[in-house]
Amino acid sequence: MKVSYKVPATTANLGPGFDCLGLALPIYNIITIEETVMPSTGIEVNVMKDFENAELIEELDSIPNDKDNIVYKAVEMLYNLVGQDPSEIKINIKSSIPIAKGLGSSAAVIVGGLMAANDLLGNPADEAALLSIATEAEGHPDNVVPAILGGLVMSSMEDDGSVIYRRLDWPEDWHITVCIPDFELATNISRSVLPEKVPMEDAKFNARRLAMLVHAIDTVDAKLMKSALEDRLHQPYREKLVPGFKEIKEALKHEENVLGTVISGAGPSIVIISQKNNIEKIYQTVKEVWDNLNVHCDIRTLTVEKCGASKVE
Repeated sequence: MKVSYKVPATTANLGPGFDCLGLALPIYNIITIEETVMPSTGIEVNVMKDFENAELIEELDSIPNDKDNIVYKAVEMLYNLVGQDPSEIKINIKSSIPIAKGLGSSAAVIVGGLMAANDLLGNPADEAALLSIATEAEGHPDNVVPAILGGLVMSSMEDDGSVIYRRLDWPEDWHITVCIPDFELATNISRSVLPEKVPMEDAKFNARRLAMLVHAIDTVDAKLMKSALEDRLHQPYREKLVPGFKEIKEALKHEENVLGTVISGAGPSIVIISQKNNIEKIYQTVKEVWDNLNVHCDIRTLTVEKCGASKVE
C-alpha cells in the first residue's frame, strides 16, 4: 500500500515576521510513502529526477537516501509516537520546489512524508500532533504550518512542543513576485550570520512593524503595508549573503504600487509584494540588477496556495 501527498512551497518571515509568519505558494513537491511487502527490504529513499535543469538534478543528488534523510526522520518520529518502527518503507520524492532557495523545500518534504505516513497508519495523529512533529523536525513552525494548512499563517512553537497558529486572509489584489537566483544559500549558513542578542531598539522596532503588518493585511491597508515590511532582526545581517537585494529593494522603493521587497525565508530568493499592473517593471528591475552581477534568475508572479498539503488520489 502507498500514499502520496502534494505539498506547496512556502515563503517565510515577510520582513518582520521572523520565524513566525509563512505564506504557501503554488509550487509543489509530491512525497509518496510505501510499505514494502518483502521482509528485510529496509529503508529506501528515491528522488525523482525528471527535470531538464542539470543544476536541479545535482541538488537532488545531494539528498541522503538512507536514515539520514529528513523525511525518514520525521516519519520515524510519527511511527515512534504510535509505538511502531518504520523498518520496511520506501519514500519517493518528486521535487519541483528549488532546494536551498528560501522556499521551504525541506518543510514540504517533511510535511508530505508525515501526512502520507499518518494516512498509511490509519490517521492516528491529529492536526496538533502533526504540527508538533513537523515543527520539531524542521526546527521552527513558519514554513511547516502553512505547508500543512495553506494560506498565510502566523504560528508559535510553545515550550511544551505544541504549536499555536492563526490564519490570515491574504488580500486578493496583492501580487507576490518570487525572484529565484541561480545560487544557493543553505539555511544553516544564513542563520549563522544572525546575532545571538539584538539591541532593545531593534526588538521594539520589529514588534511595532509586525503589529502593523498583521493590521495592514487584515484591513488591506496598502499605505501601512509599505512601512510594515521593514525589519531589523534578520534582513540587515542576511542581505550581504544575497547579492543585489539592497539594490533591488532601493530601486523599487518608490515605484508606484510596490508595497515592499523582502528576503524569502533564509534566502536567497526575494519576494516583492505589489498591487495593480506594474509586474513588467518589477521583472525588468530585478533582471537588470542581477544581470549586472552575472546572476541568472527565475521570476514568477504567483497566487497564494490556500489549501496546503493534499492527498494525491
